[in-house]
Amino acid sequence: MILVLGGTSDSLKICDLLNKMGKSYILSVATEYGREISKKYCKYINVARLDKYGMIKFIKQNNIETIVDATHPYALEVSQNAMDASYENNIKYIRYERSSSNILEHESIIKVNNIKEACNVANKIGENIFLSTGSKNLGEFVKNLKNKNIIARVLPTSEVLKSCEDLGLKAHNIVAMKGPFSYDINKSLYKFYNCDLVITKESGIAGGFEEKLRASIDSNIKTIVILRPTLDYPEKIDDIEALSGRV
Repeated sequence: MILVLGGTSDSLKICDLLNKMGKSYILSVATEYGREISKKYCKYINVARLDKYGMIKFIKQNNIETIVDATHPYALEVSQNAMDASYENNIKYIRYERSSSNILEHESIIKVNNIKEACNVANKIGENIFLSTGSKNLGEFVKNLKNKNIIARVLPTSEVLKSCEDLGLKAHNIVAMKGPFSYDINKSLYKFYNCDLVITKESGIAGGFEEKLRASIDSNIKTIVILRPTLDYPEKIDDIEALSGRV
C-alpha cells in the first residue's frame, strides 16, 4: 500500500498516475476541503493532521510500504515527520516537488528567505500590497506590514474567510478565489486593486507561479518571492511520470 501525502494539485495528478498503474494507495489530506476536491480522484482518503507518531501508527495499521510526499513546499514539519516515520518503519520515502523557474532572476523580483524579511522589504517599498501567499501565515503579514493596505487572495471557504475577518481584514481587503490563476486574471487584479507590490511564495512552474510573476513584471510592479525552504530528502523527483519506476 502507498501513502500519498497531499496538499497540492500535484498530489491529485499523482493519484491519476497511480490509478492508471493499478496501484493501491491512500491519500492523506489535512482538511475537509482537501477531501472534497479529491473525491473524484481516489477512493480512500484520510483526513488528519498527522504528527510523527500519528504517521508511524498509520503506516503500521495500513501496511504502508511507500510514502509519496506531495505536500506544499513550505510544509516542512509534515515532510520531516514523514521522513522520520519512513525511517523508523524502514519503508521507502519519495519527495515530489515542482521544479522552480528562471523568471526568478528578473530584475524586478526580490528574493527573500522568510516572512520577516519579506515584511521588512515591503514596509520600505509598498503601500497597496497584494498577498498571494495563502491564509496559513496571513496573521504574520497583518501584524508586520505597518500602515499598509493589504489585499489578500485566499481560498473561498467559510473557515478561511472567518480567519481573515478575525485578523481585521474587511471585504475590500479580501479576494476569495480558487486558483491556479491565468496571466490575465493576475494582471487584472493587480490593476483593479492599484497594487504597487506583490508578495508570493516560490511554488514552482506548475500551479500558476510564472503567470503571477509575468503579470507583475508586465505591470511594472515589484514582486517579493519567499524562497522555498529545503530539507535533506533521501529521494526527490520533479517529474510525476518518474514515479512509474519507483513505486
